[in-house]
Amino acid sequence: MSQAVLEFKNASIFQRENLILDEVSVKVDKGEFVYLIGKTGSGKSSFMKTLYGDLPLQKGEGHIVGHNLKTLKEKDIPALRRKLGVVFQDFKLLNDRTVKDNLFFVLKATGWKDKKEMEAKIDEVLDKVGMKTKNFKFPHQLSGGEQQRVAIARALLNDPELILADEPTGNLDPQTSVEVMQVLQEINNNGNTILMATHDYALLLKYPSKTLKCDENQIFEVVQKTV
Repeated sequence: MSQAVLEFKNASIFQRENLILDEVSVKVDKGEFVYLIGKTGSGKSSFMKTLYGDLPLQKGEGHIVGHNLKTLKEKDIPALRRKLGVVFQDFKLLNDRTVKDNLFFVLKATGWKDKKEMEAKIDEVLDKVGMKTKNFKFPHQLSGGEQQRVAIARALLNDPELILADEPTGNLDPQTSVEVMQVLQEINNNGNTILMATHDYALLLKYPSKTLKCDENQIFEVVQKTV
């Protein structure tokens, strides 16, 4: 029996009073790698923001990692976000802290207490993204691709049930994009569920997978043609 980590039924997504997406019915099962594509302004970001509690779901049904988005209260948002790993286009690393201290900051903020356990967890996630030997560096000493690897490691800290990657290769050159994509693929092969919003159609061809498209206020699954 497949297990949905994300499911919307007849949901409508608004930015203030503007309808962005209507009649959204989509499902992401545990272990899947799913792309979210669409032109700028088609609603990808609004959809992503709804998933991590930045935009309220006003109409229809939406469940994500055991939370009901329709009845989500502000006080529940931190608990929701602990079950999600979010990777942004612009890395969002703290520039005045080393890689290790960036990750320490997140663990402390999410309630970890034991220093040994924290250090072990940081080593584990940095190892997964090939950045363990650079944990003493500051973000400005790293390339864009390395910063994004650290951002992916940060997203893995609390063993999320779902990783939301919002244009994770948007600021990277094609070669680096492929390297970051390989990291995400490997993480997915280890059992992590990933929903990745992207403009980069070259990656879809290179790594075909289930694809959802935002277009004309709708989200629908597209069948990829084999190349």
